[in-house]
Amino acid sequence: METEILSDEYFMREALKEAQKAFDADEVPVGAIVVCNNRIIARAHNLTQRLNDVTAHAEMQAITAAANFLNGKYLNECILYVTLEPCVMCAGALSWAQVGKIVYGAKDEKRGFHIIGNKILHPKTEITTLVLANECSKIIKHFFSKKR
Repeated sequence: METEILSDEYFMREALKEAQKAFDADEVPVGAIVVCNNRIIARAHNLTQRLNDVTAHAEMQAITAAANFLNGKYLNECILYVTLEPCVMCAGALSWAQVGKIVYGAKDEKRGFHIIGNKILHPKTEITTLVLANECSKIIKHFFSKKR
């Protein structure tokens, strides 16, 4: 029996579920999952308010959870799906983790890693952008419209 390969859209919808958890907890609604061999091994969302920790971004939480699951620090066989383009801090951590591929939804014009370029990532990391960008952008815009 052959295993069905799930799409980027399928996994981004799972990351959006995590973003909704953050939204419901009054955190900036960013969600992330890590997939290895077509299987979700880590789920995370922003926890900066709850943990009172500026480094508790969804990606950082997902990296830690995936590394613990794999019992190793390298994620070179993994794909990170995240609803918002990673910031420079998270991109640096993803580089150290040697993540195999990053798939993100909405572009972060102000703080996304694109502001300094892709060289911050590991040279072998692949990038796919703007997967379900409208849905990913919508939850962030809705969150901040409530704050204003």
